Amino acid sequence: MMRHPKVPDGCHLIAHETIGSTNAEARKRAEHGAVDRTVIWASEQTAGRGRHGRDWSSPPGNLYLSVVCRPDCAVSQAPQLGFVVGVAMAGAIRALSDIPVVLKWPNDLLVDGRKVSGLLLESADDGHGRVAWVVAGIGVNVESHPETLADTTDLRTLGAEFSVEDLIEVFLPRLFDLQDAWSRDGFAPIREQWNEHALSFGTAITVKMPDGVISGHFEGIDAAGNMAVRHDGRLVHVAAGDVFPLSSPATGVS
Repeated sequence: MMRHPKVPDGCHLIAHETIGSTNAEARKRAEHGAVDRTVIWASEQTAGRGRHGRDWSSPPGNLYLSVVCRPDCAVSQAPQLGFVVGVAMAGAIRALSDIPVVLKWPNDLLVDGRKVSGLLLESADDGHGRVAWVVAGIGVNVESHPETLADTTDLRTLGAEFSVEDLIEVFLPRLFDLQDAWSRDGFAPIREQWNEHALSFGTAITVKMPDGVISGHFEGIDAAGNMAVRHDGRLVHVAAGDVFPLSSPATGVS
């Protein structure tokens, strides 16, 4: 039985025991005028999705949540919300436990090289270069993880004692506070916090990009949210790609 979490003022939480996809539901509601900070939460998804349309296993016990955001920003700035969400979730998990979760560009949370959480951003523009809405979806492996994927894990296995509801109660206030800060102060403070929560600078990585693969060392994110990679003595700024830290198996899951 789901416990209804306490949420911040101005947040409209809609809970489902089972749903196809929280992102699909949030997107439908956004298209029909759902207000900023409408949150869709489900105990189980039957059609969960990750990046590039990949299926995402969504059994009961984990966190599946999507937030409707209506930022007053240019379309080019919308992807910055993914970093806002990542910082908020990393901070929430660290606040509830001593699990050393880190952020991996562009949208994953790892513990010891294994994925515990992933983000999915979808958006629409207003036809004039501004954002109409953004749906920020996040899944967190709280109770379980896909046993067939070697580079995943879950928070319970790592010693977490908090519930999904506890995580929501800590995550949402952090998210909305960071979203307000981003709207007020721009991306620079978010970038600084993201880099603080990220893989250690200098971590050896391989990056699979649309036009090839490069290896190098992670150097954080730049002012535009691109990943900086030290490759053959020069700094390369990567706008799109899948990252594989060399200390973990490169299975192609991201």
